[in-house]
Amino acid sequence: MTHVDQAAILLMSLGERDAAEVLKHMGPKEVQRIGAAMSGLSNVQQADVQSVMQHFLEDARTLTGLGLGADNYIRNMLVTALGEDKASSLADRILMGGNTTGLDTLKWMDARSIADVIRNEHPQIQAIVVAYLDADQSAEVLTFFTEKVRIDIMMRVASLDTVQPSALQELNDILEKQFSGKGGSQTKAMGGYKVAAEIMNHLDGGIETELMDAIKEVDEDMGNQIQDLMFVFENLKDVDDRGIQMLLREVSSEVLIVALKGADGELQDKIFKNMSKRAAELLRDDLEVKGPVRISEVEAAQKEILTTARRMADAGEIALGGSGEQMV
Repeated sequence: MTHVDQAAILLMSLGERDAAEVLKHMGPKEVQRIGAAMSGLSNVQQADVQSVMQHFLEDARTLTGLGLGADNYIRNMLVTALGEDKASSLADRILMGGNTTGLDTLKWMDARSIADVIRNEHPQIQAIVVAYLDADQSAEVLTFFTEKVRIDIMMRVASLDTVQPSALQELNDILEKQFSGKGGSQTKAMGGYKVAAEIMNHLDGGIETELMDAIKEVDEDMGNQIQDLMFVFENLKDVDDRGIQMLLREVSSEVLIVALKGADGELQDKIFKNMSKRAAELLRDDLEVKGPVRISEVEAAQKEILTTARRMADAGEIALGGSGEQMV
C-alpha cells in the first residue's frame, strides 16, 4: 500500500467526525489525493487495517507534536472524490465555522470551473488568479482558454511583481467573497518569471512548445528568461547522485524505460550510474529490445517522472536545479 492508501484506510477507520477533524488541517492537494484514495477503497482486508493502525501508532510514538497550523477547508473536491451522499456530511463538518478567502476557495474548485469564473474578466485579473494558484492547477486552467488568451495571461503572469490591495479586493468582489482579517495597505508579491516557468512545466508538451514560441515572438527576452527557469526531463542530469537514487526508488521500471527512449546518452549514463550493476544491465537490455515508442508516450512517461521529482523536491527530499531545452 502507498502512504496515501494507508492514510485513506486510517481516516475511514476513524469515523466521520474524527476524519473531518484531521482533514480540515490539510491543504487542497492532500485532501484531493486522500479523498480519491478513500473513494477507491474496496474489500480492504482486516490484516491491512491492523497493519495501518500499527504503523500509525509506531509513528505517533516518535512525534512530540503534530505541527498542525493550516486552516483550509474542503467542499467541491470531497464531493467529487466521494460522491454527494458520502461527502456532504463530512464536508459540512469540515466547513462549519471556517472562513475561506476568495482566492483560497478557488483552490478547492476544478480547473474548468475556475476557468469559467474568470473567463469574462479583465486579463490582469485572470493573470492574478493563475499566478496565485498552484502551478499544476494553473496549467490545467490554461487548457480551457484559447491559445491567444493563454499567451496574454502567461506574459502578464511573467510581468507581475506585486499586486495592489485594490486589485485583490476587486478579485474578491468578483468571487463574492471577502478576505478574512484586515486588508492592510501592503502590496503582495505575486507572479514573475519563476511562477510562469513552474506553470509552463506542468503544461502538456505541445501546448508548452506553442506557448513558448508565441511568447518569444512577442518578447524574446521574456521567453528566454522563462525557459531558463524551467525544469525539463533533460535537467535530471543536474540532480546529484543521491537525488537520482531516491527518485529511481519511486519510479516503475516500465515508465523509466519509455522515458529514457527519448533521453540523450548523458542522461541515460547518469541513470545507469546510480543503479546497481545488475539493474543497470537489465535496463540497458530492456532499452535495446524495446521497439519504437510514440513521442506522446515518451512525453507522458517523462512527465510522470518529472511530477514525482517535483513532489519530492517540494517535500525537501531532493534538490532540482539547472535549465534545459525542448526535447525532440
